This record gives sequence, C-alpha cells and structure tokens, in this order.
Amino acid sequence: MLAAFFESHMNLIATAGIMFAFFATVLLLWKCKDKLPRDLGRDFAVDGKLSAGKPRGAGFLFVLIFAAAALIFAPFEMEWIIYLLLVAASMLTGFLDDCSKNPWGEYKKAILDLLISIMVAVTYINYHGTKVAFLVTDATIELPVWLFAILAVVLVWASINVTNCADGVDGLSGTLTMITLASFYVLNAIFGQEGTFNYLLLLFMACLLGYLWHNATPSTMLMGDAGSRAMGTLIAIAALVSGRPFVYLAFALVLFVDGGIGLVKVALLRFLKIRILKNIRTPLHDQARKVNGWSNTQTVYRFGIIQLVISAAVIYMVLMK
Repeated sequence: MLAAFFESHMNLIATAGIMFAFFATVLLLWKCKDKLPRDLGRDFAVDGKLSAGKPRGAGFLFVLIFAAAALIFAPFEMEWIIYLLLVAASMLTGFLDDCSKNPWGEYKKAILDLLISIMVAVTYINYHGTKVAFLVTDATIELPVWLFAILAVVLVWASINVTNCADGVDGLSGTLTMITLASFYVLNAIFGQEGTFNYLLLLFMACLLGYLWHNATPSTMLMGDAGSRAMGTLIAIAALVSGRPFVYLAFALVLFVDGGIGLVKVALLRFLKIRILKNIRTPLHDQARKVNGWSNTQTVYRFGIIQLVISAAVIYMVLMK
C-alpha cells in the first residue's frame, strides 16, 4: 500500500523535495551560522580581509541538506548513493580544512582529491562502461578502460580544484555552478536522460539557491572549501553521467578559466620555474575587480552572463541538429 502511494504521488513528492531542499537550507544556515568557524581573511586576494570574521564552511550544512533530501525524496539507487557519499567526502575534506587552525597543505588536499577522483572514475566505469559520445557529430567511441579512467580522474580532480579557486567573490562560484548544473540538466532532458540523477541536480540547485540567499553581496556567510569542493565534484560527476564528458569544457568554461589559469600559472612557476601572465592577476575575478574596476555584483553578473550565453549556444546547437 505504501509503495503504491509513493508511486502514484511521485511528482508531488519530488516537488516537495525541491521545496524542502531550498527552505531547509535557508533556515538551517540562518539558525546555525554562529556555530560555523570564522573566516580569517586572505592576504593576497582582492578585498580578502573584508571577509574576516564571517561564518565560513556553510557548504557543510547545505551539502548535508542535499544528502538528506536525496535520501528522503529520491528513489534509492546504489550508484547515486555512492556519488552522494563521494560529494559528502569532498565536502568533509574541505570542512575539516575550514575548521583547522593551521590550513591543510596543498599536497595533502591534492592527494585527498585524487582518491575521491579515482573512486568516482571506478564507480562510473563499473555502472556505465567507457563509451564517450560527442555533441557535434553524434559519434560514440569506446575508450580503453585505462585511458577512460585516467581522463575521468583528471576531469574530477581538475573540476574540484578550479571550482575551489573560483570561489572568492560573494555569489560567484555558486551562481556559475547553478548555470553549469542547469545546463547539464537541460542536456540530459534533451537526450531523454531524465532519471534520478537529473532530479539530484535539481535538489542540489535548490540547496545552492538557499545558500545564495545568504551569500548575495554583501554576504553574511561563506561556503568555504566545504562547499566549493563538493560543487566541483558534482559538476564532474554530472559531466560523466551525461555520457558526453567533453561538454564540461563548454558548460563549466568560466569556472574552468577563472580558477584554472591560476593553477597553471602557479604550477609552471613552482615546478618548471616558468613565469607566465606576470601582469594578470589570478583568479581572473581578481583581475576584473582590481584592474578593470568591476564591483562584486558586476563580476558575478558578467561572468554569469558569459557562461549563460555559452551554455545557451551549445544547447541550441544540440536542439537544431
């Protein structure tokens, strides 16, 4: 009887889940903000000291709400449960760093990110194999397992770190992640992939909106590494589950460029002693604010507009094929 009720009211239950994810996030962040660790400010970021004293690590709470909403309102499927655990693991590594008096070293975080990336890759290959589809030609190829695994690990690791690096302006990384996840949601719907994972994307977006309620300029709290690392993990999983992982480079282009250029710049200098982009501040959102004179709001809107245009163009191309 209970199973029949749930089956006949699935749309209503799913709608309730989205509402729950949003309002629970708004309320929980409001009630628990004083229990979160405080930001210490960043010495080298533009206006980094202005964030000092604000609650940090809000990602811990909105990712917990996301996981709870998924477990309560989404159909139980082992693959998605594993992905939920890995997103939560990304969140937890970030939150422990947020809470630490002495920030974790880059290598420690890189190794943890690598372990999570490997687990995502193994899980995806186990359930879906190694086929890759291309948007432009509709061609599908099956890669050798070793090659697909390496590419998947690179995708997840890079997504975690560029999303983390792009977090530094009130509302920016959350807004860009919203656009990216919405783009994957639409793409999946176009290709008839409207299963449980697409619903999970909606739940996560609802939680992000609940967080952005508090994070809009001027913010009252920050997501910290707990939120940015979880977002990067979910974006990479969304790219893999779409079956067209290379579309990540379009749907997450602004995040990738904003955070990625800084990673490349630092890596080249540290390991190869090659200095590039000496007159460009990284992440690029600092270049926009410090050099170009954009306000925080202008940076969020303009970066978001660029990503919206790119995503809309790609989706239109798919629809018109």
